[in-house]
Amino acid sequence: MKKISILLSSALMIITLLIGFGFGYYLTPEYQISMKENKTMDLGTADRLLDLRYLNAMIAHHRAAMILAEQAGKNSARPEIQALSKNILADEPGAIAELYQWKKDWYNDSRLVRDPLVVNLGDYDEKFDLRFLNALIAHHDAGILMTKETRSKSSRTEVLNNIDAVEKFLTDTSVVLKGWRLDWYNL
Repeated sequence: MKKISILLSSALMIITLLIGFGFGYYLTPEYQISMKENKTMDLGTADRLLDLRYLNAMIAHHRAAMILAEQAGKNSARPEIQALSKNILADEPGAIAELYQWKKDWYNDSRLVRDPLVVNLGDYDEKFDLRFLNALIAHHDAGILMTKETRSKSSRTEVLNNIDAVEKFLTDTSVVLKGWRLDWYNL
């Protein structure tokens, strides 16, 4: 019985210590700043694999846009959203194919990138398009963070040209999306 009490006490002390470290880590200002005010996608250092990490992240980014567009194409009644969804579903596969080709050519890497987790926008209701616009605007903002970080670290011409094109597209499209949100929802 005494052995069980010692083991139980030791286990409780270890668990309490781990929980204490966890809460302490969570409550530190550095942790909160890094989680709430992070201005990068954290693609890591400017090493020989930076461009590969960018390619994988951008493939996932394009796939996320497609997943959102699939939901909007099934659920939205607005012609603008329907047209945007069709354009995304038509254009993104070509961009993804180019990125996969670069992965293969530069790194001999043919591994597929997993689809990212994307918010389920739910069934159509009066706020469906607002949920879609908010999700796509946030998605664009994340893509812009990724391009800015990679621009400061990469030296590969193809990647830098891709960054310029992606960032311009995301910035220009965000203006349109925010305009729709303002017109339709006064937000």
